[in-house]
Amino acid sequence: MVLDHRSAFRASVLLACVIICSDVLCPVGAYLYNNRYTGDQVFRITPGNDEEVHALRKMLTRMKVDFWQPNSVSLICQNATVDVHVKRNDTRGLHAHLKQENIHYGVLISNLQKEIEKQTGSHSSRKRRSESQYDYEVYHSLEEIQSWMFEMNRTHPYLVDMFSVGKSYEGRPLYVLQLGKRSRPQKKAVWIDCGVHAREWIGPAFCQWFVKEAINSYLYDSAMRRLLNQLNFYIMPVFNVDGYHFSWTTDRFWRKTRSKNHKFHCRGVDVNRNWKVKWCEEGASSHPCDDTYCGPYPESEPEVKAVAKFLRKLKKRVKAYISIHAYAQMLLYPYSYKYAAIPNFNCVESAAHNAVTALYSAYGVKYRYGPASTTLYVSSGSSIDWAYRNGIRYAFAFELRDTGHFGFLLPESLISPTCTETMRAVKAIATGLLKKCETDRNKFPYI
Repeated sequence: MVLDHRSAFRASVLLACVIICSDVLCPVGAYLYNNRYTGDQVFRITPGNDEEVHALRKMLTRMKVDFWQPNSVSLICQNATVDVHVKRNDTRGLHAHLKQENIHYGVLISNLQKEIEKQTGSHSSRKRRSESQYDYEVYHSLEEIQSWMFEMNRTHPYLVDMFSVGKSYEGRPLYVLQLGKRSRPQKKAVWIDCGVHAREWIGPAFCQWFVKEAINSYLYDSAMRRLLNQLNFYIMPVFNVDGYHFSWTTDRFWRKTRSKNHKFHCRGVDVNRNWKVKWCEEGASSHPCDDTYCGPYPESEPEVKAVAKFLRKLKKRVKAYISIHAYAQMLLYPYSYKYAAIPNFNCVESAAHNAVTALYSAYGVKYRYGPASTTLYVSSGSSIDWAYRNGIRYAFAFELRDTGHFGFLLPESLISPTCTETMRAVKAIATGLLKKCETDRNKFPYI
């Protein structure tokens, strides 16, 4: 349902009060997660042969490290870098084991707590009381983002509608902004979601940036005006609201949802393994304690179920699905679950090429692009495969900056350039939807 402006105003006032109170009682800069990451390190390890892969898998499984890239021990392979967050009590042991096995490695982050403080230290002093003062070049908490959404809905009624598609496991509303000129009811649409994995903070920052840029440039940018006149954009700044909130208050590197499991103390499901497409096969885990846990059944997570229901309802109109993740500097498209080319491969690959070319034109940052299975790794139950199977022929997942130097702790100073270049890529994809592409309907052989 679309919120009427009176109730939106009341809600925005209430949320503003919550934010002001939270600033006074517990500013973000003072959380610092109770110094839980002091002495933790992030290693980059590169096994050079099968023996080293086997040895590395064994030692990392025993230590129970936090995988940054790839996101599972099973995905470790030779000559591919492995980024892992290691607890301070295990760092000395890992150094010794790696030297003993003669496996090449380096330390990307020598003190994780200090790196977190660098990223978020300025939060408590920022201005964020109204849209005119809203700072798009800092990371924002869930409460701040939702308050901003109400404000955008209130102040731009000619271009913005706000609604909820459902509620999260912990009962938080799942808000979406509809962006576009209200010209005709059956416009083509583009879906963009951010914040699927809680720790990837650059995602929600981009979704907010996209809305801000689209609205601000509507009057003077003819390309953007054409897009908003001819398309509707559905923007979900934070998909995994419970996990994102938890990543601000308790565990900066939380990835999953926050649903409870009755047999294990471990919580949460990987949102991007929970979709009803080749569910819980290769690249997903059936163990609730793993970061890639697929859930007890497809769409077990209320967040996934709500979005899937909404997209099914609009599937004749939604022409592109875009999901924003981090980190790797890649633009991925189906298939994720198998090594095969999609039927409209030529059109999708052309759209991806145009997108990364547009992105490169901003600051010269290079992105790899291709099918997710071959460009990144095989995974089942992913949102892009689900979108594609459900008739959305342009389904993309961005992996934004960087390639590992900062990892999930991308500094706030890089929000602007990252979002600026990504904006160009998304505009290129959307612009391509307004043109016809002759789809090659022949099946392509396995890659």
